[in-house]
Amino acid sequence: MKLVANNKKARHDYFIEETYEAGISLTGTEIKSVRQGKVSIKESYAKIVDEEVILFGMNISPYEQGNRFNVDPLRPRKLLLHKREIRKLIGYTTLKGLTLVPLRMYINDKGKAKVELAVARGKKEYDKRHDIAKRDADRRMQQATRR
Repeated sequence: MKLVANNKKARHDYFIEETYEAGISLTGTEIKSVRQGKVSIKESYAKIVDEEVILFGMNISPYEQGNRFNVDPLRPRKLLLHKREIRKLIGYTTLKGLTLVPLRMYINDKGKAKVELAVARGKKEYDKRHDIAKRDADRRMQQATRR
């Protein structure tokens, strides 16, 4: 498995409830750019439109040798999930008010591009401060035990 893009900001801004692995529908020049690692998922999110999961805001830079076959770098991309998973996600997003955020994008052993999609609940400012304080305390304890 080759990690292509990681969304560290998502774990800082959201409580992660559940994760799903989803395939992603890409064109030929896009997958070539993905294999080169020219992907950013920092500001991306997913929505359910007409019982399809669509990923918005993911930036895949145009492939250098792609010329006229390149597409818009920020175009919406369809995520491939099973129907029962999509129904479950519809329930989470409409009834419970949760959101869908991509955590990371990778290429699996078979050469397929995959996205790890998380069902997430937004954190408040004090939650973020609490997490930072806890991380600092853990770091200090580890440094003290090393000495």
